[in-house]
Amino acid sequence: MIEQITQILTTQSGELLQALGQHLEISLLALLIAAVIGIPLAVILMTHQKLAEAMLQVTSVLQTIPSLALLGLLIPLVGIGTVPAVITLVLYALMPIFQNTYAGLSGIDPALKEAEVAFGLPRAKRLLRIELPLAMPLIISGLRIALVMIIGTATLAALIGAGGLGTFILVGIQSNNNALLLVGATLSAGLALVVSALIRWLGMLSFKKITLSLAIFVGLFGVIEGIVRFQTPQTEITIAGKLGSEPEILMNMYRDLILADRPQYKVSVKPNFGGTTFLFNALKADKIDIYPEFTGTVLQTLVKSPTKTNQNPVKTYRHAQQALQTQFNMAYLSPMHYQNGYDLAVSAVFAKKYNVRTISDLAALNRPFTAGFDPDFYHQKDGYQGLKQTYHLNLDAKIMEPSVRYKAIADGKVDVVDGYTTDAEVARYKLVVLEDDRHFFPPYQGAPIMKAEFAKKHPEVVKALNRLADKITENEMQQMNYQVQVKHRKARDVAHDYLIEKKLITK
Repeated sequence: MIEQITQILTTQSGELLQALGQHLEISLLALLIAAVIGIPLAVILMTHQKLAEAMLQVTSVLQTIPSLALLGLLIPLVGIGTVPAVITLVLYALMPIFQNTYAGLSGIDPALKEAEVAFGLPRAKRLLRIELPLAMPLIISGLRIALVMIIGTATLAALIGAGGLGTFILVGIQSNNNALLLVGATLSAGLALVVSALIRWLGMLSFKKITLSLAIFVGLFGVIEGIVRFQTPQTEITIAGKLGSEPEILMNMYRDLILADRPQYKVSVKPNFGGTTFLFNALKADKIDIYPEFTGTVLQTLVKSPTKTNQNPVKTYRHAQQALQTQFNMAYLSPMHYQNGYDLAVSAVFAKKYNVRTISDLAALNRPFTAGFDPDFYHQKDGYQGLKQTYHLNLDAKIMEPSVRYKAIADGKVDVVDGYTTDAEVARYKLVVLEDDRHFFPPYQGAPIMKAEFAKKHPEVVKALNRLADKITENEMQQMNYQVQVKHRKARDVAHDYLIEKKLITK
C-alpha cells in the first residue's frame, strides 16, 4: 500500500495539484458567497426576531437534503460543472454562518447597546465599531464550521464534472484502488485542517485587519480567475463519460485522436460523470460536447422507439442513428466493433448449487435472492426494469456502484450482479454469466454522440473519431479494463498505448 501511495504521489503529482486547486477554488468561492449572504442577512434580521427564526428553520431544512439530491435538482436549472456544485455548497454553508452571526450579535449585552444609542452613535458606526467586532469570535467559528463542511461535501463535485479531489476518490472506488482512494481522502481531510487553522488565525486579528485580509483575498481571487479565463483557448472541447474504467478509456482515446490532428485544441476529459440520462441532458444543454454511448441504450432509454429493438447490430445502429438525428438533432458516429452488452452473473458456487445456466433458470427458482445492480441498470428499461418483466424475476435488488457490486458478490454479500461482457471482474472473480435465453438484451455497440451542429462545425473532430469505427474487439476491451481495474494503470496510458499499437496515432 505504501509503495502504491508513493507511486501515485510521484507519477500523478501534476493531477493531484490540479485537483487540489480545483477543490480549494470551489470551496473558497462557496464560502465567500455564503458569507456575503449569511452575515448581512443576520445583521438585517437582528430587529426581526420571527423572520430570523424562520430563516434558521429554512437553513436547517436545507442541510437535511442529501447533497446528491440537491445536485440533481439544480442540474436541469443551471447545468453541470462548477455552478451547481458551488450553489449546493453555499446552501449547506448558510446555516452555520447565519446562525453564528445572529447568535453573536444577539448575545451582546443589552446595556451596551443602550449606551451606544445614548452616545448618539449612528447605526452603521455601532455595527462596524462595536457590534461586529464583539460578535467576531462566533462569526469566525461559523465560518470554520462551514468551510470544513464545504470541503468534505465538495468531493461530490467530481460527479458533475467540477473536478476536485473527489475525482481521485471516485476513480479509486471504480478501479478498486484503495491507495488512490486514500490519497484523495487524506488530501481532502488535510485541506480542511489547514484552511480551518488559517481561519482560526484570522480570528485572532483585529476587525480592521480581518476586513483588509478578506478584501485582499477577494481581489487576488478575482485577478486569478480573470487571468485563467483570459488565457482560455478559442477552441475547447469537453468529453465526458459514465462511471467506470471503460468509458474513461474511450474518452481518452477520443482525446488523443483529436489532439493528434489538432494539437492546438484544448480537450477536457471528465470521467465518472454520471448516468445515462444525466450525460444526455448535459449534452443537450451544451455543457459537454461528446460522450460515448451504446446503441441498445439509445433505443431503450434516450429516444422514443415504438418497435422492439432489432437483434441485428447493423440495423440497431442505423435505427439509433436515425432516431437521434430526427428527435434530437444529434450526430451518432460510426460504432466500434465490439459489443458491451449487459449480462447477469452469479458465482461459480451459486451456479453449481442451484444448477443455473440461464436467466430463465434463475427466474424458475422463484426465490428473492439478493442482487447488486449499478444505478443505470436498475432504472433503465433495457436493464432490470424490463428484465424482471420479461423473465418474471423475483430479486431483492439493491443499488450499488459498479466496482462495489463485484466486490459484494466476491465476498458473498449478494447472489447476483449485473455486468458488461467486457468487464475484467468476470474472469477475475471466476463468475458465471447467465445466458440471456429469451434474447432480452439488445445489441450494444459504442460510438461517440454529439450535437449535429457541433459535428458540422468540427468536421476534423468527426474525421478523427471515425478512426475508431469497427475497431476494438471484446477481448481487447476486456484486457484494457483489466489493466485499469486490476493492474491499476491509468486509463489514459492504456488508451494511448492501444492507439499507438494499432497505428491510429503516431505518438
